[in-house]
This record gives sequence, C-alpha cells and structure tokens, in this order.
Amino acid sequence: MKDKNKAILFLISSALGFAFMNLFVKMSGDLPTMQKCFFRNFVAMFFALGVMLKEKVNFIPPKASVKYIAIRCIAGSLGMIANFYAIDKLVIADASMLNKMSPFFAIIFSYIMIKEVPKRYQVACVVTAFIGALFILKPGLSFSFPTFIGMLGGAGAGMAHTNVRIATSKGAPKPLIIAYFSAFTSLMCLPWFIGDFAPMTGFQWFCMIFAGLSATVGQFGITSAFALARASEISVYDYTMILFSTTLGYFFLGEMPDVFSFVGYAIIIGAAVTMFILSNREDHINAIKESN
Repeated sequence: MKDKNKAILFLISSALGFAFMNLFVKMSGDLPTMQKCFFRNFVAMFFALGVMLKEKVNFIPPKASVKYIAIRCIAGSLGMIANFYAIDKLVIADASMLNKMSPFFAIIFSYIMIKEVPKRYQVACVVTAFIGALFILKPGLSFSFPTFIGMLGGAGAGMAHTNVRIATSKGAPKPLIIAYFSAFTSLMCLPWFIGDFAPMTGFQWFCMIFAGLSATVGQFGITSAFALARASEISVYDYTMILFSTTLGYFFLGEMPDVFSFVGYAIIIGAAVTMFILSNREDHINAIKESN
C-alpha cells in the first residue's frame, strides 16, 4: 500500500509536469513546432543520461529489445510532434485530452502487435472513449485539422507506450529507453531546427528551457510510478493532467474549453475510470483464485 501511495504521488506529479510542459510550449509563441520539440527533448536527454550514469545502466540495449525501442522512438517522436502542433492550435486542455487517448490506443496496438486479446469491458471502454473524442473533435460543427492531428498524437503515444512495455519485458531499462527516445527525437528535429531556426526572445528561451525541465519531471515521474505499481492500479490518476491543463490554461492564457469539450472529457475520463475499476476487480478475483 505504501508503494502504491508513492506511485500515485509520482503519477500526479508527472501529470502536473506534463501540464506545465504544455503551458510553456503554448506560451513560447509562434516558434516552429520542430524547434519546440528539439528543446523539449534535448534538455530531457541530458537528465536521462545523468540517471543512466548514476545507476550504471549499460548504454547498449538487450538485443531482443532493439526493435521495440526503435518503434517506440519513431512512434513517440511523431506523436509528440503532433501533440505540440495541436497545443499551438487548440485550447491546451483539448490538446491534452486528445493525447490522453493513448491508453485506449495502446489496447488496440497491443492486440495488433502481440495478439493480446482485450476483454469485453476494455473494448466497450475503447468505443466509449472514441465517442467522447468525437465531442472534442466536433465533426460537422467546428472540426479542424489540428483536432485530427491531436488525435493522431494520442495514437502515436499509444503505440509508444505499447512498445515501452514490450521493450522492458525484453530487459531494456527504462532510463535507457527514455535516453534513446530523447536523443532520437532531438536528432530527428535537428535538420529543421537548423534550417528553420527562429530567433528567440529571452522569454521564449525561458519557456523552452522550462518546457524541457517540466517534461523531464513528467517523464521520470511516470517512469517511477509504473515501477512501483501496476498500471491497472494507478493509471486513472494520470487524468489529473486534464484538471491541471484546464486550470493553467484558464489562469495563464484565458482559455476555456466549450461545453462539447467538457462533455467529451467526462465521457473519456468515465471510460478510463470504468476500465480502472473493472481491471482492479478482475485482478482481485484472479488473486483469490490463485490463493485457493
């Protein structure tokens, strides 16, 4: 129970870190998306390398995990670029919520990649979450290209999370996965960063550095959380990010999501809470069966 409480605190801290990352990305203004992604990952890369050195983690990943680390890097990078683009164009609470569709996409990709058949309640929750996403996407009302890109960002994050799980099961340490991802994304963004570099004001430098620091807090918070407790026990607390993003967006940017978005938030979070409760109940029943 003590570890679980620590995990919950780590996950809420992670949600707050990522909410501040989104805020700083938005406040940095009209800088190119790839420039923002470069700074976010370049800062995080050094912290990840520092953790690897401190924990004496081998820089060479286990052979069986290389393929999955590579997919994690590619999917995560594309998902992050899509998320940053959506943050620039949408209310940050909407962009954050679309990105939090990732657990539901992870269920889909787990079935595709490792034939992990979802339970009936998981399928129902995935369908419900996509209905909630439609309220944010608003097809036929105020649907826009950025909302679609934000949804793709959630898909990329879901694919990334699936491959993190597979890579760790193959023996890859989490700090190594974070370091490889940060380094890969930095290198991927570097040509655009150099070729399309936009001069930055002092305030924009401040925003970019703190976006990277906030992302580091978020990344290591979520890594620490899932090292202490199962995802099924704590993942629902990650949705506190929506509360943080909405509050920060309102007070710092004067943003307020519309009624349709709030309905979408309620449906998606409701689906996540339902999946959380049913998954824990299933684990409890299985534990009783095993003990008998």
